[in-house]
Amino acid sequence: MEVVMMTPVLTTEAFAALGAPNLVYVRPVSAAEIIASVPSTQIEGFDLNPDQTLYAVHRADGERLAVLGDRASAMAAALAHELAPVSVH
Repeated sequence: MEVVMMTPVLTTEAFAALGAPNLVYVRPVSAAEIIASVPSTQIEGFDLNPDQTLYAVHRADGERLAVLGDRASAMAAALAHELAPVSVH
Protein backbone atom coordinates (compact mmCIF):
# COMPACT_ATOMS: atom_id res chain seq x y z
CA MET A 1 0.00 0.00 0.00
CA GLU A 2 1.42 3.39 -1.00
CA VAL A 3 0.96 6.26 1.40
CA VAL A 4 0.62 9.68 -0.18
CA MET A 5 1.20 12.76 1.96
CA MET A 6 -0.78 15.80 0.93
CA THR A 7 -0.01 19.35 1.89
CA PRO A 8 -3.12 21.11 3.15
CA VAL A 9 -4.16 24.33 1.47
CA LEU A 10 -4.54 27.10 4.02
CA THR A 11 -6.18 30.46 3.70
CA THR A 12 -4.10 33.50 4.59
CA GLU A 13 -6.09 33.85 7.81
CA ALA A 14 -5.61 30.20 8.76
CA PHE A 15 -1.88 30.38 8.09
CA ALA A 16 -1.52 33.54 10.18
CA ALA A 17 -3.38 31.86 13.05
CA LEU A 18 -0.94 28.92 13.23
CA GLY A 19 1.22 28.91 16.30
CA ALA A 20 0.80 32.33 17.81
CA PRO A 21 -0.96 35.27 16.17
CA ASN A 22 1.78 37.58 17.49
CA LEU A 23 4.62 35.67 15.83
CA VAL A 24 6.58 37.76 13.32
CA TYR A 25 9.80 37.12 11.46
CA VAL A 26 12.70 39.46 10.77
CA ARG A 27 14.69 39.00 7.60
CA PRO A 28 17.36 40.94 5.75
CA VAL A 29 16.17 42.71 2.61
CA SER A 30 18.04 44.83 0.09
CA ALA A 31 17.18 48.50 -0.16
CA ALA A 32 16.80 47.88 -3.91
CA GLU A 33 13.88 45.54 -3.17
CA ILE A 34 12.24 48.17 -0.96
CA ILE A 35 12.80 50.92 -3.54
CA ALA A 36 11.19 48.72 -6.21
CA SER A 37 8.19 47.66 -4.12
CA VAL A 38 7.21 50.80 -2.19
CA PRO A 39 5.59 53.92 -3.67
CA SER A 40 8.16 56.71 -3.93
CA THR A 41 6.01 58.97 -1.75
CA GLN A 42 6.52 56.56 1.18
CA ILE A 43 10.31 56.66 0.98
CA GLU A 44 10.81 60.37 0.24
CA GLY A 45 13.46 61.84 2.49
CA PHE A 46 15.19 58.49 3.10
CA ASP A 47 18.71 58.21 1.70
CA LEU A 48 18.71 54.59 0.53
CA ASN A 49 21.65 52.99 -1.25
CA PRO A 50 20.28 50.12 -3.39
CA ASP A 51 23.13 47.89 -2.13
CA GLN A 52 22.26 48.60 1.51
CA THR A 53 20.89 45.79 3.69
CA LEU A 54 17.77 46.63 5.68
CA TYR A 55 15.68 44.43 7.98
CA ALA A 56 12.00 43.78 7.40
CA VAL A 57 9.46 42.63 9.99
CA HIS A 58 6.78 40.34 8.50
CA ARG A 59 3.63 38.70 9.83
CA ALA A 60 3.43 34.92 9.58
CA ASP A 61 1.44 35.26 6.34
CA GLY A 62 4.27 37.26 4.77
CA GLU A 63 2.80 40.75 5.00
CA ARG A 64 5.59 43.26 5.58
CA LEU A 65 4.88 45.38 8.65
CA ALA A 66 8.02 47.50 8.89
CA VAL A 67 11.50 48.05 7.50
CA LEU A 68 14.34 49.20 9.73
CA GLY A 69 18.01 49.98 9.28
CA ASP A 70 19.44 47.20 11.43
CA ARG A 71 18.47 43.84 12.89
CA ALA A 72 18.55 45.00 16.52
CA SER A 73 16.11 47.84 15.76
CA ALA A 74 13.78 45.48 13.89
CA MET A 75 13.74 43.03 16.79
CA ALA A 76 13.24 45.86 19.32
CA ALA A 77 10.37 47.35 17.29
CA ALA A 78 8.62 43.98 17.19
CA LEU A 79 9.04 43.52 20.93
CA ALA A 80 7.85 47.08 21.60
CA HIS A 81 4.61 46.19 19.80
CA GLU A 82 4.19 43.02 21.88
CA LEU A 83 5.12 40.74 18.99
CA ALA A 84 7.30 37.63 19.18
CA PRO A 85 10.12 38.05 16.62
CA VAL A 86 12.18 35.25 15.09
CA SER A 87 15.05 35.60 12.63
CA VAL A 88 14.99 34.22 9.11
CA HIS A 89 18.27 33.77 7.32
